Amino acid sequence: MASLRCIRELSRRAMTVLSISQTCLISSIRGLELSGTSITHAAPIQNRSLTWDFPWYSRSQGRHFASKTNDTDESSDGEDEDEEDSAEMEVEREYSPAEKVEAAAEIGYKVMGPLKPSERLFKPYEPVFAVVQIGSHQFKVSNGDSIFTEKLNFCDINDKLTLTKVLLLGSASQTIIGRPILPDATVHALVEEHALDEKVLIFKKKRRKNYRRTTGHRQELTKLRITDIQGIEKPEPKIVHKPSKAVDTEQPEAELVG
Repeated sequence: MASLRCIRELSRRAMTVLSISQTCLISSIRGLELSGTSITHAAPIQNRSLTWDFPWYSRSQGRHFASKTNDTDESSDGEDEDEEDSAEMEVEREYSPAEKVEAAAEIGYKVMGPLKPSERLFKPYEPVFAVVQIGSHQFKVSNGDSIFTEKLNFCDINDKLTLTKVLLLGSASQTIIGRPILPDATVHALVEEHALDEKVLIFKKKRRKNYRRTTGHRQELTKLRITDIQGIEKPEPKIVHKPSKAVDTEQPEAELVG
């Protein structure tokens, strides 16, 4: 063991001496070139490595300890995780107005613009219902109902929407079924809120593996208020006359029995 250490020390010192001699020779050659002298009979420098003189040197340099390899593996894993994090933290894609309209049409709505203070969209209840599709969900709605859908990315609060994918319309007198969509039917809605759903816990466990993971998720939602349904004949509201209070308060006179 001691002899191996001595040989390694000698090889290290020989490497330093060779490197110093080569640098000195190169610097002297550069100085001669700058001064204007020419070298015609210069002996070639042999770049002999220690692996040719000492065969054991290459074997010793090829060894790696387990701690070093683990460190490199851990560093590479850390770099991969950093790259994944950086990919997730990329800036969201910016859509052009035409792309926003196209993406909204695929989901099933169209943004008509913000609500003005002078507009009065809410109407009294009408006995008409519709079945609309927003994304991958279907809703049965009537005038004045509020529904929660998955978050609609291209609209803001107090924006007026037109739900274009109407599958069915119905009233007390008729029913219209689409194949699969009714082209002349529209449902108008108003965006009231962007909110989060209740937290859902996801628990994973592998028995006898000491593996337990608990994560949570809150779905992003958009609250819509239905304001009007068009495309079907609406029955006229029936006027019900309430009896006056004077008639209710009058009581028949009691008859006297002799």
